[in-house]
Amino acid sequence: MNKQKRTEIFARLREANPNPTTELNYSSPFELLIAVILSAQATDVGVNKATDKLYPVANTPEAILALGVDGLKEYIKTIGLFNSKAENVIKTCRILIEQHGSVVPDTREALEALPGVGRKTANVVLNTAFGQPAMAVDTHIFRVSNRTGIAPGKNVLEVEKRLVRLVPKEFLLDAHHWLILHGRYTCTARKPKCGICLIEDLCEFKQKRDYLD
Repeated sequence: MNKQKRTEIFARLREANPNPTTELNYSSPFELLIAVILSAQATDVGVNKATDKLYPVANTPEAILALGVDGLKEYIKTIGLFNSKAENVIKTCRILIEQHGSVVPDTREALEALPGVGRKTANVVLNTAFGQPAMAVDTHIFRVSNRTGIAPGKNVLEVEKRLVRLVPKEFLLDAHHWLILHGRYTCTARKPKCGICLIEDLCEFKQKRDYLD
């Protein structure tokens, strides 16, 4: 895929959704960090249901730490892997208090040192909370990048690096939100909605005619 096509793809995505953002509910970098930790192998809808009850009670490192692991579990027990996530969140809160003055750090190295925070989680926080052009590649972005030809790669890291290099700079800050939403609602895994896709004519997916509704 050439630069002209990529530019047109993102121009259309921007026109359709000028101010994309995460579908996780949050009102501070800390709330976003915890929500993203909880969202691993879980839906944003499921995480929001839990945090909508948790955050009015505890939305700072000190407040969540005071709940303790068992107290936190009561709020997040509807989320997959809640036992290990509760342990990680409590440990993360303790580190934030002891090492970062209760402030979420804005560097990849510091974020990835927190329990439960991998590269993808760090990228979400860097991009969404701190406005850095990081690319958080989840299953949706990996699929869309490969299927469309925007930035094909054999693994998540390869796709991430290609997207950062190939997405035109004017679109880089919001690109990961557009790609996630496109993968979640249009370019779905089993039956992509090619017939109503706004970038269908630019997409290089060779089998797309098979999926027209």
